Amino acid sequence: MHAVRKCLAKMTVQALTALVLGNVAMVAGAADASSYPNRPVHLVVPFPAGGGADTVGRFLGAKLAERLGQTVIIENKGGASGAIGAGYVANAKPDGLTLLLGTTPLIQAPVFFKDLPYDAFRDFEPVARIALSADVLIVPASSGIESLAQLVEAAKKNPGKYNYGTYGNATSAHMHGELLNYQKNIELLHIPYKGTAPLMQDFLGGQLTIGLPESVGVRAHLDNPKLKALAVSGEQRLATLPDTPTFTELGYTDFEPNGWYGIVAPAGTSPAIVNKLSTILADIMAQPDVQAQFIGMGLSPGYGNAKQLKDWMQRDSVIWARMAKLGNIKVQ
Repeated sequence: MHAVRKCLAKMTVQALTALVLGNVAMVAGAADASSYPNRPVHLVVPFPAGGGADTVGRFLGAKLAERLGQTVIIENKGGASGAIGAGYVANAKPDGLTLLLGTTPLIQAPVFFKDLPYDAFRDFEPVARIALSADVLIVPASSGIESLAQLVEAAKKNPGKYNYGTYGNATSAHMHGELLNYQKNIELLHIPYKGTAPLMQDFLGGQLTIGLPESVGVRAHLDNPKLKALAVSGEQRLATLPDTPTFTELGYTDFEPNGWYGIVAPAGTSPAIVNKLSTILADIMAQPDVQAQFIGMGLSPGYGNAKQLKDWMQRDSVIWARMAKLGNIKVQ
């Protein structure tokens, strides 16, 4: 009996110790959040200055600075499809002072690269999803093609005649194009470009029969009478193209994932700090002027909290991997 009592007493002490330490950690986390940030915050954009991600990062950084009462410094660390910037943040101190503007390649890169400097799920704490992008399938208005069904029919009748331009090899658009080939058993020839700008230049110049630009890059051309939009990727229609159906509406599968922009922090960042940032971002994204700004960029405002972003990343990573395998897509 004495041994049993001694064992129970030991277990009680251990339980109390764990409870005290847990409470101390919670209090420390709350204290960190109340004083956060006490220094400038660095928002890493993993792409070069001047692109769509940079525009989103700088706009969002300015809004965050207003709410946080601290300077938000934008750091462009481009290269390797965003992997260099992501790796930098993955190895940063988890104090909430170094954040990453996460984008779709964060979860796509592991499909194509084995030796990444980060693990998309182990090395980051999702904070919030901000906005969604989509790929837009366009054809020349002069083609007379009015629907995706008509395009597929034309491609089947004329194998090898149709090509499609994308903003790069192994991108979302590339996977969407090959998925269309696979699901409809057609042969659209892929022509990759280094970004949407040169893609649109050749499309408008009559050198492409199909374009698959991203919604941000094609936004400025949507009123051009030379093009006709037939379908968009994602779960919902774009605000800038309300009359253009999604691939899903048209009966296609695995076109549901959107491109996305969000904020992630290094793994181990205090939950209290993550929650504070997520709450601030929710308020920012609820403002009509902010929503209008994102729509003007060709994006759909799409706030999601930390858990929603994590679930979204996990779901979409599986779909992107499946798409890459079906299309036999490899980095060239």
